[in-house]
This record gives sequence, C-alpha cells and structure tokens, in this order.
Amino acid sequence: MTSDRKKIAFHTLGCKLNFAETSTISRSFPEEKFERVPASSKADIYIINTCSVTDAADKKCRQAIRKFSNLSPDAFIAVVGCYAQLKPQEISSIPGVDLVLGTNEKFSLAEYLSSTEKKTNAEVHSCDLSVADAFNDSYSMGDRTRSFLKVQDGCDYGCSYCTIPMARGKSRNPEIARLVEEAQKIASRGISEIVLTGVNIGDFGRSTGDSFSLLLRELQKTTGIERIRISSIEPNLLTDEIIAMAAEGGKILPHFHIPLQSGSDKILGLMRRRYKREIFSGRVLGVKQEIPMAGIGADVIVGFPGETEEDFNDTLSFIENLPLTYLHVFSFSERPGTVAAGLPGKVSQADKDERSKRLIELSGKKNLEFINENIGRKSMVLFEKTRNDGFITGFTENYLRVEYPYDSKLACKIRNTELTGIAPGGRMQIKLID
Repeated sequence: MTSDRKKIAFHTLGCKLNFAETSTISRSFPEEKFERVPASSKADIYIINTCSVTDAADKKCRQAIRKFSNLSPDAFIAVVGCYAQLKPQEISSIPGVDLVLGTNEKFSLAEYLSSTEKKTNAEVHSCDLSVADAFNDSYSMGDRTRSFLKVQDGCDYGCSYCTIPMARGKSRNPEIARLVEEAQKIASRGISEIVLTGVNIGDFGRSTGDSFSLLLRELQKTTGIERIRISSIEPNLLTDEIIAMAAEGGKILPHFHIPLQSGSDKILGLMRRRYKREIFSGRVLGVKQEIPMAGIGADVIVGFPGETEEDFNDTLSFIENLPLTYLHVFSFSERPGTVAAGLPGKVSQADKDERSKRLIELSGKKNLEFINENIGRKSMVLFEKTRNDGFITGFTENYLRVEYPYDSKLACKIRNTELTGIAPGGRMQIKLID
C-alpha cells in the first residue's frame, strides 16, 4: 500500500439501515487508495450519511459539517442520504460542503470522488425518485459480533408525519436468493447474528411476490448464522406465522420491536396509521401468549398536533396495561411537506417535554420489571468485542444487555448463561454455564 493514501472518515446519522448502507459504501473505496480513519480524527475526506426523520436529525448533520470543517479545514466533505435527497440545495449552501448525493446516488460515491479538491460551490446530484428505483444490497461489516442486513427499502405507507417515502421512494426488495447469498457472505466472516433492517420490513415481498415469513424460513437455512433478529415490524404486518417461528426456539430470536406511535385511536387516525390500538394490543398479547419471556419494545410519538392531555393519558394507560419491556419515546417534529405540518392543535414544547418524561419513566419501570422477571433464567448470550469498565457485555436472545468480568476469549462467542442479578448500571449480571 502506498503512503499517499487519502484518509477517509464516515459519520452515520439515524437508523440501523443507514449504518448498513454506510458500511457497504465504505467497502467501495479500495484500500490501496484510501485509509479509513475514525470520524473524530483529522481526515482528507469526510462522508456524512444523513437521516431526516426529525428536525434534530437535520441539526445533527449541520453540526457534523461544522465540526469536520473546523477539525480539518481543507478536507473534502460529502453529504449523502435522506436529508441530501430532501433538501439538496439547503445542504449545498452550508459552508464547507463539496458534494451532495441523494438516496440512489450515494451508492456511486466512490465514482464521484475522482477529484477531492475543495470547491467554491458544492456539486449536487440528487435526482427525483421513481417507482423503478433499484434496490442496493447492503450489510454492515467490521464488527464480528453481528451484522445489519438490509432486506427492504422504501415505503408505500402514507403516515401524515413522515418524509421517508419522499426520501427513499416506493417499497421494494430483492429476490430471497440474493439475500440468502448476502447472509452467507456475512457468515463466512465469522459473524453469527444478523439483524434484518429496512424501512418497512414486514412489507417484504411486495416487489417480488414473496413474503417476510418466507424470507425468514430461507434465512434460517444459512450455515453459520445462529441468530436472526427482527429490527422493527409494523403491528399490522406481524403475522401469527412470524410469531410462531420465533416461538419454535430456532434462529429467530424472541424479540420484537413494534411501532405504536400513539395509544389513542383518534391520534392514530390523524397520523394515518394502518391500525387501531386493538390491533397493537392483540399482537403484543399474542406474542406473550406464545413466548412469555419475549422482549417487546415500542416507538411512541408525543405531542402530535391535536393530542390533548386526555389523548396522552389514553396512551399512558394503554401502555401501562401492556407487557412491553421498553419504549423509544420521540417528541413530534414537524417536517415540511407532510400533511401533519398543516394540522391544527399544535402542542407546546413544554407539554411535549413533560409527556416525554412521563413515558420515559414508565419505560424504565417496565424495563426493570422485565429484568427482575428474568433473574434466575438461563439464556444464550452473544458477547461483544469491546471492553467496558472492566467488563465484557452482550445481549440475550430477548434483548437484555448483560455484563461479565472481561475475558477476551468470550468475544463474539455465544455462551449459555444464568441471569443472576442487576448490575449498578442496569445491565444484568450473569454466570457462565459450561
């Protein structure tokens, strides 16, 4: 390798899907020409893969641009992905930006970097999305613990608050055989767990006439892959067949993340979600009936336009009465161009903050209850590589984080354990079972 390789750094904002895509994009840069360095260090080229789900995500992108410009004033800065697709001109006007690539163009990033000289005006390539958008295979690599495998992209749902269909286009997926081949590549690198990611993975098969359950069946046949985790699936797409597969005790892990967004049917209607709260509760209870110790998380949005205190209390009591194990809580963020941006009944930031606090407290309570329910149980843990304050950490099948005195021999291994207690930081303590 030559000594004049360009130092290139990647910075990813947003979801697991973005991380999978960033990893794939990074592998398109030949090692003989580029040296990958951490985004916290001085580099010749910075690549920012963006999210645009909330205003906070846009803000983080702008902050990253300023940070990298200050860290390395002469560095070439490329901004790609969802924010770049939606607001290319806005990004191109930010000082320090040299290249802006949209959702499809970002996968050809290496081809656009024939010259990395700083530009007076940013170069923009962000074309309109079409029904025939290609599916770009992606999976994360570099951490031998697990890999995020992209199985689906785009979304045909029209939720009133969401810009993802505008940023990523229509729902689409590749043939199952292609994904099985990708999973086999991952397994050949010694990775034993894959996390299935996408925008709306339960919608898998729309463009190929397949189904998500069939994909799961085929992926389970992959030699070397021991664990398959479903990242997030809509309640109306979580079928009895998928739940039954997780209950079989095979490779499909007993962990479901099911977006709720609101426990008020009135607000779900304003959000244009495709279910009512009874569908959600039915799915959660159905999972628990088949898999009593399954981990079940949910997304909740507070402060949606029109959400009264009564509506929020409906959500709070609805969640209190369900066996959920954790929540991801988001304050409503108005996105230009969405239906929700024009709805009346705006909620003050103070009310959003107060409602978020109450839900986060409820999440902590439910998570602690679930941890206590698991004490004394045996569980298979996949240990990670990193050392954390003298401990090695990992996850159980049902998504509880555990810790154990650091032992490098455990890294990237799946071991049988007994969950014995709760560590001061909230992780579970364990003992190994030979």
